[in-house]
Amino acid sequence: MNPNQPEQTVDVSRRRFLVGSIAGVTGLTVGLSLPLGASQEPGVDAFEDEINAWVIVNEDDSVIVRVARSEMGQGTLTGLVQMVAEELACDWDKVTWEFPTPGQSLARDRPWGSFSTGGSRGIRDSHQYVREGGAIARELLLAAAAQTWSVAIKDCVAKDSVITHLPTGNSTTFGAVATLAATLKAPSDVTLKDPADWTVIGQSVPRLDTAEKVTGALRYGADLTLPGMLHAAIHACPVHGGKRRGVDASAAKSMPGVRHVLSVADDAVAVVADSWWQAKQALAKVNIEWDTGTNGQVNSRTIAAMLREGLEATDAFVGNSRGQTLETLADAEELVTAEYSYPFQNHAPMEPMNATVVWTDQSCEAWVPTQNGEAALEALADAAGLFRDKCEVHKLMLGGGFGRRANHDFLIQATQIAKQLPGVPVKLLWSREEDQLRGVYHPITQSRMTAKLNDDGLPEAMHIRISGQSILHALRAPLGEPQIDQAVFQALAPEGEHAFVYGIDHFLADHAMRNTHLRPWFLRGVNINQNVFYLESFLDELAAKAVTDPLEYRRKLLTQAPKALAVLERAAANAGWGRPLAPGSGLGLALCKAFGSYVAACAEVSVIDGELHMKKIWAATDPGYAVNPQQIEAQVSGSFMYGLSAALYSELTVENGRVEQENFNSYPSMKIAQMPDVETDVMPSGGFWGGVGEPTIAVAAPAVLNAVYAATGVRIRHLPVKNQPLA
Repeated sequence: MNPNQPEQTVDVSRRRFLVGSIAGVTGLTVGLSLPLGASQEPGVDAFEDEINAWVIVNEDDSVIVRVARSEMGQGTLTGLVQMVAEELACDWDKVTWEFPTPGQSLARDRPWGSFSTGGSRGIRDSHQYVREGGAIARELLLAAAAQTWSVAIKDCVAKDSVITHLPTGNSTTFGAVATLAATLKAPSDVTLKDPADWTVIGQSVPRLDTAEKVTGALRYGADLTLPGMLHAAIHACPVHGGKRRGVDASAAKSMPGVRHVLSVADDAVAVVADSWWQAKQALAKVNIEWDTGTNGQVNSRTIAAMLREGLEATDAFVGNSRGQTLETLADAEELVTAEYSYPFQNHAPMEPMNATVVWTDQSCEAWVPTQNGEAALEALADAAGLFRDKCEVHKLMLGGGFGRRANHDFLIQATQIAKQLPGVPVKLLWSREEDQLRGVYHPITQSRMTAKLNDDGLPEAMHIRISGQSILHALRAPLGEPQIDQAVFQALAPEGEHAFVYGIDHFLADHAMRNTHLRPWFLRGVNINQNVFYLESFLDELAAKAVTDPLEYRRKLLTQAPKALAVLERAAANAGWGRPLAPGSGLGLALCKAFGSYVAACAEVSVIDGELHMKKIWAATDPGYAVNPQQIEAQVSGSFMYGLSAALYSELTVENGRVEQENFNSYPSMKIAQMPDVETDVMPSGGFWGGVGEPTIAVAAPAVLNAVYAATGVRIRHLPVKNQPLA
């Protein structure tokens, strides 16, 4: 199904894979099989397994690019299409897109690679084979034109969907040779353009999904309608790990529109009705008795005590060890120590969790806003009790994801409901309260920072102890004993995409794993959100202890990290670092390497009568290559909004084992009027592909809070800011 279509009504009577708007398309369908150059039989159409479709070229020269990654507002869709179009050499104004399905990909030996969309990997992990897919299509079109003219391919060039034979000047269009091109064998090797020759990559082209968003034509999972569809509302035990003990649904069953009251797994109850509102109203009348066990005795105080014990523990997983850190600290006459903390946080996307499922004992289909179509297909098949080739997932646009929609608990629930109503389309939509209570949360941590300063006031040794949850442990729990979770050390790692950038001779980052019953999960930015807050705030503390300018202090520690230093200096220079400021005002810096990119921020704030006013943030980012600079600027601004909202307000507290904040009245976000101006300097240095959706989130809080310290002398070490005075 094509999410561009204003009406999403699907005939579900046919048990087949639905592959969207490609049905009936004539012309060229080509693509890349991984590895490059896999066999391709000539003459097969778009539905044959032997064709691995990235690109469709129609007779009118319009081009459809298939995009496997998900779109949730970050702009990955447009960036990926830009890369295909660059190598295809098509007319950008005639390009559109569609989502392939994971079932179709599975049947064709995964020609589209990974469907996973998270970790700022949508472009940086697929740029190579996506561009190769466009290049293969271009070569097939050139070959078709050359065959038509009986000339050498090397004498033909493609530009803006037109192929020209250079010696004679003859020309033809993509659409005119598309049918012939579809009969040719794909090349086993292609040459990609040199970045110096890019004409589409690197340009701030408008996003392909904007117009449909503005007009309301773009449909999300919550908008989906199927013939004969029923609606479900669900309530699971608000204490994670709790079970359903008893249910009295007598009052609900007689309410208007109610069709069924169903038990779901061992921890939830759902009401199925003619409309979702009817289902929700009836669900409120169902009396459910829960067995919460010992988890029901947990609260924020007991969790905090457990984390504090982890700060003192002698055993911990070591994520980065350089030099002789503990020995050097033990010999110090004076240590600088500070403790920080970061709370549970919920993703809270504006569109709550939802999925629509039709199940029979022979097949199962689902329509899902998912960040990973392939993982959704696996979850669907497992819940349906069917083989994967009997199931299909139709990926829809996401009304926010932030990592939440890479966890498919809601899809599993929808399938469990649909299995009890064979052949009936059932749409499950979570309420906001359900989303808050049954979320999978950003892990809670505490950190103790310890440093020994040398005679120049610089850290000779630094130890970062993190005490808290492990996301990967929650995933690995059935496998046995805890193992090191390398993701805990994002921005603190010895090398790689999340490397620690500062030159400190003796450095140790370790993790005392302390897991609570609340389910942890990947939330946009993941562990850089707290790690960079801890590190960059503590570096400011060390600079203050050494009576040294924070910018100059960092410069001395970045002599071996030129790319990191470059973005830091650019942000500081753009902000006019060192200029006179009014009383009660201050500038603050923060820096990190995350998701392969280098990012820095300089924030200007003022604190008046204890109230924070964020005036402006200057950002600099080096992602290696910039596919769409305007899109990167938008992502940076959005990252500041997301990071600052979390730092100022986002906190989940626990009482009697359950989250206390059930809706936006108690879990607020930053208002647009509070958002500072953002000036972004995109400074791609080339040679690598970094992410842009998440890295900037991490520098938001420390840049602003370091500016608060510069303005007031008040140091904020515990988030959110709303709980603490600024004067």
